[in-house]
Amino acid sequence: MERDDERIGRVKRALAEAGVDALVCSLPMNVLMLSGYWPVVGASLVLFAREGRVTLLVPEDEEELAGKGWAGEVRTFSTGSLEEIKSVAESVLGPLSEVARELGVGRGRVVGFEDNSVSEPLPYAAMHLYGASIRRLIGQTMRFCAVVPAGELLARLRAVLSPHEVGRVRAACRVAEEAFRRGARGVRAGLRETEIAAAFREPLSTVGTGFDGVARADGFTFCMSGENSAEAYASYQRSRGRELRDGDLALVHCNSYADGFWTDITRTFCVGAADAGKRRMYEAVFAARRAALAAIRPGAGAAEVDETARQVLTAYGFGAEFKHGLGHGVGFAAINHNAPPRLHPASTDVLEAGMVFNVEPAIYFEGYGGMRHCDVVVVTEEGAEVLTPFLSSVEELAIT
Repeated sequence: MERDDERIGRVKRALAEAGVDALVCSLPMNVLMLSGYWPVVGASLVLFAREGRVTLLVPEDEEELAGKGWAGEVRTFSTGSLEEIKSVAESVLGPLSEVARELGVGRGRVVGFEDNSVSEPLPYAAMHLYGASIRRLIGQTMRFCAVVPAGELLARLRAVLSPHEVGRVRAACRVAEEAFRRGARGVRAGLRETEIAAAFREPLSTVGTGFDGVARADGFTFCMSGENSAEAYASYQRSRGRELRDGDLALVHCNSYADGFWTDITRTFCVGAADAGKRRMYEAVFAARRAALAAIRPGAGAAEVDETARQVLTAYGFGAEFKHGLGHGVGFAAINHNAPPRLHPASTDVLEAGMVFNVEPAIYFEGYGGMRHCDVVVVTEEGAEVLTPFLSSVEELAIT
C-alpha cells in the first residue's frame, strides 16, 4: 500500500505537541491508523516513533497481510510451537525490546499507550486484548521511559481521516451499495427478518473481497420489520424470525468493513405501496436529511447540525419520536456513539474537513414501526459529501 504521508505527518505533529516520543498501540483500529494494517486477531503491535518510523510486530501467519500496510518495517513473532506454550505477551517481549532499542526508545523518553475505554470493531470471531498488560510490556521493554496515557490523543487523531483513509471508506461504501441494491430485490412479504438480513450480508464479502484491492470484506446486517422496527433506536439491532407482511416497514441496518474501514448504513423499505401515513414519515425523514446535509461544513457545531434535523422532524410532528442523536464518527469506528464528531444535542464537537460520520434522522412509533435513513458523510471544504447516495427516495424504497 502507498505510504500515507498525510497521516504520518499528522501523528508526528500531534506527538511533538504532546511531548511524546513514541506510541505503542495494540487495538486494531489504532494499528490500522498508525500503519495501514488492520490486524486479524488483535495480537499485533505498532511502534510509531516521533520522527515517523513505523514498525509493526505481527504473528507469523499475519506477515503477508501486514505487508499490505505502509509500515516501514514488519517483524514477526511466534506464539508457540509443539515444544512450548507461550502467552502472546511472552512471545512479543523479545521482539518489542529489540525494536525499542533500535529506535532509541529508552531512558528519558516519553512513551504513550492506550489507556481509555473504547468500542473496538471486531476483526475476527475472537480478538486478543492486551488490556493492562500493554503498560507492563512497555515498562519491561523500554526501561526508564516515562509511560503516559495517550487514549485521548489517539481519539483526536482518529476523528479526522486522511484523504487516503477517506478513499478507503468510500470503497467500503461502494461495496455496501452493491449489497443493498442486490438485497433490496429480495425484500418481500413472507420472508423472515433473518432471511432478509442474510440476503443483504452475502454480497459484502463476495463483492467486497478483491474490490479495489480489498483483502478482507464482510460485515453485519440486520432486518427489523413491523412493530420490531420501532425498537431500532436501541444500542444494538436484532433480526428475528418474524415474517414480513404487506404494509410493513422493514428497516435494514448494515455495519460493513473493507480492510478495517467501516460503514454505518440504514435503509427502511415499505413492503407494498406506502400509504399516506408512511409517505409523511418518509417526507419528514428526507426533509430532515436535506436540512442536516445543508448545515454540515467546517466550523459548524455538531449540536447545531443535530438541532437542524430535529427542528424539521418536530415541525412535521415527529420530534418526540426521534429518540437518539443524529450521528457519530464512522470509519475507524462502526457503532460507537461516542466516536467524535458526536451529532447530539449535548455535543461540544466542531466539524472539520476530513471528519467522517453518519447522519441518521429517524422516527420510531412503539407498537407500529420505525423508519431510519442513515448515510455515511465526509466533511469537505465545500460542505457535506454523501458517500452513500443510493436508495434515497420513496420510489426506490417502496417494494411493490
